[in-house]
Amino acid sequence: MSIVAEILMIAGSAVAVLAGVGLLKFSTAYARFHSAGKASPIAFIIAAAGVSLELGTSAGALLLVGVLAMSLTLPLGVHLLFQAEHRTGDNSHLIIDELTRDQQAAPAADED
Repeated sequence: MSIVAEILMIAGSAVAVLAGVGLLKFSTAYARFHSAGKASPIAFIIAAAGVSLELGTSAGALLLVGVLAMSLTLPLGVHLLFQAEHRTGDNSHLIIDELTRDQQAAPAADED
């Protein structure tokens, strides 16, 4: 096994573990979503690079498809989770809630 591949796989695993620690340590849902949503694709990309170096071009091409799929779908999913939490959760900790204000003003603008 190549040293570079090993380092990349260990680094990807370390980023994934840090994301898991963030899920346990952060107090708000917003911070937990941010931890999982940002670190997961980065950890997968780093680990996939190491695996593709070790397994060759055919496995690398399949991992590239996985990287592209995760990079396209995960940010959208996290955004939808953020929005759902914002609409249904307790937002008393927010000083200015511009999203709710804009969403409440939108139906009034449609009536004119």
